[in-house]
Amino acid sequence: MKNSLASPFLSSCLGAALLIGSVSCVSQKKYTALQTQYTDAARSRDQLQAEKNALQDEKNRNEEALRTSLLTKNQQVNQLNASLSGAQQENTQLSADLRGKEQRIAEMQRILDQKDAAVKALRQKVGDALLGFNAQDLQVNVRNGKVYVSLSEQLLFKSGSTKVDPKGQEALSKLAAALKGNQDVNVLVEGHTDTVPIAKGTPGMRDNWDLSVLRATEITRILTQSGLPASQVTPSGRAQYMPVAQNDTPANKALNRRTEIILTPKLDELFQILEQN
Repeated sequence: MKNSLASPFLSSCLGAALLIGSVSCVSQKKYTALQTQYTDAARSRDQLQAEKNALQDEKNRNEEALRTSLLTKNQQVNQLNASLSGAQQENTQLSADLRGKEQRIAEMQRILDQKDAAVKALRQKVGDALLGFNAQDLQVNVRNGKVYVSLSEQLLFKSGSTKVDPKGQEALSKLAAALKGNQDVNVLVEGHTDTVPIAKGTPGMRDNWDLSVLRATEITRILTQSGLPASQVTPSGRAQYMPVAQNDTPANKALNRRTEIILTPKLDELFQILEQN
């Protein structure tokens, strides 16, 4: 650097000047030149020192900024690691929940498959038990996972009566025998009528509601007397409000005057799984 070179030079010059001065006086011109050179060297030294200080300050600022930036980056990395760890734990929990739900769905599907198989077997058993009856008077079908045994009024009752005819009693006894011992089936007896009002003055009945309910109740008695538990059978009356045909012709009205015995397998296991969810 300039100041480190100038000082020895000036020191040498001054020493030489003093040495010479001891012998003879230095000329004013040379002295002035040396003085000027020394001043310039000192100024250069001060300028270089200032530049050095400025560079040192800038270096310190840069180092501090770098340390702050690194600290911030480390904090961000730590936050990201914490977030990633939390996300991984959440993902693990979600995966476990998903496996549990898949297991429950598989279990529900197994139960539904068993139920479908039970419905098919029940329909076959009931159909076999009721063979020999006129297909127009007695039909066995599967709808919405249930077995429907539909019996016409002609098979069961005389017009306006709630007493079951002998042929109807035979069909109901055979149905009860087919269902006996099967506690996993709910039995719903639904009475249906056409839109023709009940004859005025009919004892114990004011309208088709009464007629449909009393017919369902009478059928329920026969089923329970034939061996079905009373807790397994439920009578209900729907009057004329669930027709299967328009009540516009005698034939269609005859279709609507019917009793439907609806057999529904119990799904207690499935309900338990749904409650767990």
